[in-house]
Amino acid sequence: MKDFINKLYRNHSLIYKGLLFIFTTFLIVYLYPKSGKFKYNFEKGKPWQSENLYAPFDFAIRKTETEIAEEKKVIKEHSVLYFDLNDSIEKSVMDAFHTEFKVRLVDSLNKFDANKLEKAGEKIISELYEFGVLDENHDYPDGQSIAILNGREKIQDGFYSNLVGQDNITPIINKVLDKSDLFQFKTEFVALFFDLVHPNLKFNKNFTDKALQGDLEKIAYIRGSVVKGTLIVSKGEVVEGGKYQILKSLQSEYESQVWNEANYNWVLFAYTLLVALALLMLLLFLRKYRMEVFENNTKVTFIFFNISLIIFITTLVANYNSKYIYIVPICILPLIFKAFFDARLGLFSHVLTVLLIGFIVPNSYEYMFLQIIAGIVTILTVSELYKRANLFISVGQITLIYIIAYFAFFVIHEGSVDDLKWETFIWFILCGLATLFVQPLIYAYEKLFGLVSDVSLLELSDTNSRLLKELANKAPGTFHHSLNVANLAESSANEIGANAMLVRVGALYHDIGKMKQPTYYTENQSTGINPHDELSSRESARIITDHVINGVEIARKNNLPDRVIDFIRTHHGTSVVYYFYMQEKKSFPDVEIDKLDFSYPGPKPFSKETAILMMCDSIEAASKSLKEPTSTKIEAFVEKIINKQIEEGQFLNANITFKEIESIKKVLKHKLANIYHLRIEYPE
Repeated sequence: MKDFINKLYRNHSLIYKGLLFIFTTFLIVYLYPKSGKFKYNFEKGKPWQSENLYAPFDFAIRKTETEIAEEKKVIKEHSVLYFDLNDSIEKSVMDAFHTEFKVRLVDSLNKFDANKLEKAGEKIISELYEFGVLDENHDYPDGQSIAILNGREKIQDGFYSNLVGQDNITPIINKVLDKSDLFQFKTEFVALFFDLVHPNLKFNKNFTDKALQGDLEKIAYIRGSVVKGTLIVSKGEVVEGGKYQILKSLQSEYESQVWNEANYNWVLFAYTLLVALALLMLLLFLRKYRMEVFENNTKVTFIFFNISLIIFITTLVANYNSKYIYIVPICILPLIFKAFFDARLGLFSHVLTVLLIGFIVPNSYEYMFLQIIAGIVTILTVSELYKRANLFISVGQITLIYIIAYFAFFVIHEGSVDDLKWETFIWFILCGLATLFVQPLIYAYEKLFGLVSDVSLLELSDTNSRLLKELANKAPGTFHHSLNVANLAESSANEIGANAMLVRVGALYHDIGKMKQPTYYTENQSTGINPHDELSSRESARIITDHVINGVEIARKNNLPDRVIDFIRTHHGTSVVYYFYMQEKKSFPDVEIDKLDFSYPGPKPFSKETAILMMCDSIEAASKSLKEPTSTKIEAFVEKIINKQIEEGQFLNANITFKEIESIKKVLKHKLANIYHLRIEYPE
């Protein structure tokens, strides 16, 4: 049992990766649609690439969404508006008119005019209530059909223009009076009818909506059928028009079938295999090409988390409305991975993620083509992410690529630009704007996962930071040495394509441990007094080697990232403090001296950047001892120091080649030649 527990402990990192792999696989599969996937890929306007396709079963040909939308539009335009009639209103208005007419107008008129005017009033009421007077005006076209209900019975049909609105009463009065040559009585009649006329029609919205819904439900969503065994499309035949719609109908029928439990489980199993295969490829890539990432569980978790997050967001948007899928900023993924790792890992992860999303989105080939091209552009164009202008320019280029590629696909599918969906370009612009969110996202990830991006490195390289100011005050010689090493290391990194920003920051902080006892290091001894004269060689060696451990402690207290602390730990590797080792041998010639007592604790450099720092640090420190330097002396000096480090095996753990080491030597020789160049002696 104890052996089993020990074995588990030794392999806990692999076990964690296995559990993470399984969890991520099932999470992604859970987000997938639980139905079959049509096994044929086809695009409108392109030839059918597969063999002749015959109908596998009887199925209906579905109408397109455009056709259905057009039918719904026509039905809505020709739908009937229903109004409830109060049939007692007209009689009460007529009675009230006769009463008021006698009271207000008869006394002032002769009998002939009174009879004529009374008949005109009756005609006005008849015209007003022929179809009815509305209680309020509605925003409907004049040609809209109407029906008037008396209770549940429809008693009259017509058009909305037949109904009298509140603003139509006066024109009707004027028209009748004009025809009867009684226009001089307009003012009195308008005042009279203003008090008498009451609406007798009320819009029945509930009944109208139910009737419209009933008509919409009668829409046929199919327009024909295909019998099993019928040839649908031949190999090489262009998929367009009716053929395209039949294929879409077959695809929809196939994917919307009700799956029994056995089929459902098989589909689920197949999805799991595909997702697991994609994620396994990612793990194998990390193990083969990015071992330092593979061995770091935090970084592997970070990669899997971001892939799952992008798939989750895309699924949410696709389920809500698939036309918005291009708003999801997929290109944030390679941006983030490039910021924290490198371009190759970013592109590889992006391609795998897009392939996994292809199961979710419609027009998967088009979608994957656009996203992969955009990802490649992202990797190629975004450099030095800490420079804000670079990000804005790159996002503009990515958006342009989206628009160009989408335009090309649309023309291929439709054959023209007449029906181009311009709003899709807005989605691409919004996607570009969302991609700018990568900056605050990188900052959040740095805090959550303890990772370091170039943006953080830029902040750390500021020599006005508190820690570097403290180094400059306590150990000015060491600070000056660190600046020189940083310049040499940065130039060397640029020469071989290493991370120049990282190695510069590492060089600035590599000797911060010397702040504890600065006077024990020659570059800080300004008084000519050497405290090592009072110590034994062993004690002196211990103080010198302790600056590595002290530096790590100071770095951790100041929350420096692990990637920077690695430079402090490795910049001397396991080399020997040679001066004090030889002093000890001279003092005790008959005693065998253990080199480990005079060696740095290590570890050895394990990356190109840490190897570069070791070379530059040794060269810069030892170059102070050069007397009357010449180009020949400088070349021999650089070769001697770096070759000695190679012989001691200091670079065995670093992924640096002999060719790269030779390139670094050339840079260091050139830089030292510039530093120690001979000046012309000016006459006094």
